[in-house]
Amino acid sequence: MATPQRVIGSGFGATSTAEEVLDGIDLTGRLAVVTGGYSGIGLATTRALARAGARVVVPARRPEAAREAVAGIGGAAAEVETEVEVDELDLADLDSVRAFAERFLASGRGIDIMINSAGIMACPETRVGPDGWEAQFAVNHLGHHALVNRLWPALSRAGGNGGARVVAVSSNGHQGSDIRWDDPHFERGYDKWQAYGQAKTANALFAVHLDALGRESGVRAFSAHPGVIATELGRHLTDGELIALGFMKADGTWADFFRTPEQGAATQVWAATYPRLAGMGGVYCQDCDIAEYAVPTAEGYTEGVREYAVDPAGAARLWALSAELTGVDAFAR
Repeated sequence: MATPQRVIGSGFGATSTAEEVLDGIDLTGRLAVVTGGYSGIGLATTRALARAGARVVVPARRPEAAREAVAGIGGAAAEVETEVEVDELDLADLDSVRAFAERFLASGRGIDIMINSAGIMACPETRVGPDGWEAQFAVNHLGHHALVNRLWPALSRAGGNGGARVVAVSSNGHQGSDIRWDDPHFERGYDKWQAYGQAKTANALFAVHLDALGRESGVRAFSAHPGVIATELGRHLTDGELIALGFMKADGTWADFFRTPEQGAATQVWAATYPRLAGMGGVYCQDCDIAEYAVPTAEGYTEGVREYAVDPAGAARLWALSAELTGVDAFAR
């Protein structure tokens, strides 16, 4: 049985921006961790959270580029003095994940908001780590699984002091594939879009099971589809591919349905902060609301979430697989 997916009527929508979602919300004294928080929708997320008063930690594979990108986000543009902190993290390297988590935990701070925004899409076949994991599954999902589990003491600390939220950034691309249980690393032939779809399904399932495990500690989890945005995420696609997909017009301009980074950041920021979501979790969100289930049509499926991406049994199975692969499980008995 899948999670309950019911629109709650948030008053926001597809064109809302992250700053509009945060209007009237004061995050002073709260700490957020945003992976990928220095480019695209991640940077827009960092900017919005910081200007609402949060201290934002940005783990980055390219720390110097991150420091340059986030420079000046707070200060005069914010009502309160705000700081954005950058540290080094490579999600494809579990030693790097462990080192970042150890540095953060040594600070003794709690994490009120964690947004797993970093990711890669439709890349050429790439193998990472000593076991040759498929890169999209490894970076988008397994690295974040290890990171959240290693940071669990900080999340649970905040959870017990008013609540904490984790948002896993998924995508409508999850409709391209359920988890390939018999071949998650595409050892029997690689398809870049199916690999992306599997990784985005994994993000959604991760939120389902983390929410089930964490709710007693005051930590709730959500997954979010940001919409389609022109960012570095599409760097592996040619103009020809973009035109064939309908993302780009023949004249080289973007399709009309593209969103700005600020609009793309809105749903993940909404899931991380919206007051009416208190006491809820484990659901897939889009357009600044809880999504409906995708339904079959003659052309495929409507937008929304496929049931396999929010299935608790599948989520528990993926958690067990991820814990086995990464060797990290904060909830192991």
